[in-house]
Amino acid sequence: MTDQHQPARPASTPGPELFTWEFAADPYPAYAWLREHAPVHRTRLPSGVEAWLVTRYADAKQALADQRLSKNPAHHDEPAHAKGKTGIPGERKAELMTHLLNIDPPDHTRLRRLVSKAFTPRRVAEFAPRVQELADQLIDRFADRGSADLIHEFAFPLPIYAICDMLGVPREDQDDFRDWAGMMIRHGGGPRGGVARSVKKMRGYLAELIHRKREALSETPGPGEDLISGLIRASDHGEHLTENEAAAMAFILLFAGFETTVNLIGNGTYALLTHPEQRSRLQTSLSRGERDLLETGVEELLRYDGPVELATWRFATRPLSIGGQDIAAGDPVLVVLAAADRDPERFTEPDVLDLSRRDNQHLGYGHGIHYCLGAPLARLEGQTALATLLTRLPDLRLAVDSADLRWRGGLIMRGLRTLPVEFTPIPEEDHRCTAEAAE
Repeated sequence: MTDQHQPARPASTPGPELFTWEFAADPYPAYAWLREHAPVHRTRLPSGVEAWLVTRYADAKQALADQRLSKNPAHHDEPAHAKGKTGIPGERKAELMTHLLNIDPPDHTRLRRLVSKAFTPRRVAEFAPRVQELADQLIDRFADRGSADLIHEFAFPLPIYAICDMLGVPREDQDDFRDWAGMMIRHGGGPRGGVARSVKKMRGYLAELIHRKREALSETPGPGEDLISGLIRASDHGEHLTENEAAAMAFILLFAGFETTVNLIGNGTYALLTHPEQRSRLQTSLSRGERDLLETGVEELLRYDGPVELATWRFATRPLSIGGQDIAAGDPVLVVLAAADRDPERFTEPDVLDLSRRDNQHLGYGHGIHYCLGAPLARLEGQTALATLLTRLPDLRLAVDSADLRWRGGLIMRGLRTLPVEFTPIPEEDHRCTAEAAE
């Protein structure tokens, strides 16, 4: 509870209106104003919580690595946040909170070390053919129509099926996951019964699946190449993940591993469709079998209009200063990645999309000990998805005016609700040879 004798908090700095539907469509002018006039800005969020927004690159990088800023919501007593405003839809139960986004060292160090033993670069690299197969299969479903909604028919199902495969969710259960995830991504973290039920079902299923796999491994300790089996087997000096920890980690890998990639593919495709010269450069490069521009291009798309607008919550464990602004103990701090990655003090012509940009240490996947563990998988999926779309559907174009597109409201993620496109239809009998050419 707040002590009534404490001094009053400083008032929010006047400035542009934030978190409206108009702001969601293009937040970058507002962020540019904040960077110049109020780089560490106190504001009231739509939930009613007051928080500090950090908008400059140097301050953002400092804050992301500052261990005086805790990830544990226990350091903040704001009721609206304590009820689950963490950026994870429907998150309420304590055992679900025990994951890498909400804990600090030494627990974070232990869990990340254990999870890293299962979520290895080799495992991600070996998964590349399956991601390519999924991308081709999804395009095959609409290629002969000449039109599609790329969010619901491509960007959304690709990462959900991919992470389900990687976790070891049986194919016959994956459509259930798609339905549950769809409810979460459509409605975000609001108090809707459908979201809470979807999270409960997903969490319960994962707990049961982990229990079954643990029993199977104890009876027959085989290789178990899926990620859940890897989480169960992971150990460090005799320590293992508990079933609750493994279930929480599987949940956050699933949640963080699909929504960010949905937005990477959706935002990235939209950026390419509205920057025809850059899109043409990439298509020419892909036609020559070159990957350099694809790799730098995905990094630039992450910087230019990335899938994560604000980093997940942090809370001051004691008084500190960020960018010359005093932050009180207990105050929530939100690092605005979208603002930091357009900071002209760090990036030349930050509002220009340049797929060949080399000096591009963007913060799209965070910084410091909480740097995104799933970044290699997201990069693989983003590169595969965009390359396959542009190669198989070379005349891909928007089917509506940009002004008619709607962006999902939300605090953490940035993504389109729909992305209607048109292209020259591919007859069904030509699907296989087109897919082979894309590879």
